[in-house]
Amino acid sequence: MLKKTLKYTRLTILSFIAFVLIYICAAYALSRIGMSAENDAHKEVTIYIRTNGVHTDIVVPVRNEHYDWSKEVKAKNTQANDTNFTYLALGWGDKGFYLETPTWADLKASVAFKAATGLSNTAMHATYLYKIKEDATCKKIEMSKTQYARLIKYLKDSFEKDSKGNFMHIKTNANYSNTDAFYEANGSYSLFHTCNTWANNGLKACGQKCCFWTPFDKGIFLNYE
Repeated sequence: MLKKTLKYTRLTILSFIAFVLIYICAAYALSRIGMSAENDAHKEVTIYIRTNGVHTDIVVPVRNEHYDWSKEVKAKNTQANDTNFTYLALGWGDKGFYLETPTWADLKASVAFKAATGLSNTAMHATYLYKIKEDATCKKIEMSKTQYARLIKYLKDSFEKDSKGNFMHIKTNANYSNTDAFYEANGSYSLFHTCNTWANNGLKACGQKCCFWTPFDKGIFLNYE
């Protein structure tokens, strides 16, 4: 019995190590396969992508002639309650990470397990910004109004909506600042569909430079160096 237990334990450990190695290799290789932007010469809307070193946000104008995000992502849901913001950063992710893990030291095993396996719910983190600066962690992207319309649809479809079609604000004290708010989101977070996968898919949806697949932010930003 002891020999069988040790055998299965070794097999489990080796299988886990093999999975991790395959995952890392696949993430590296597939994230280095760049996908070119569509051949569209019209540069009518400017958006940004930004990273904190781990997580990618898609940053859009709060309002322009093509869409007004403030009608659905309301400034009153932030502590600042200021209607003079210029940009809105949207980031999709695991609800447990967002609301229960203010620092890595607060990470619970149950939250990590649910996030890795796709068993938890997701949330949209919306942050209003007065200004934005392009640098190594923030890249400007110009696109046509048709492409922007496709991005709008992708972002709106990522929000969970109530019976009246309204975005569902999450009332919480876990906000990161006085200019952000959380909303219920669609989809499941997992090792294979992370916050960065979501952002990368958003760029795919509107025909911009992106990578074949990535769970990490690095793969996205390599296309904009």
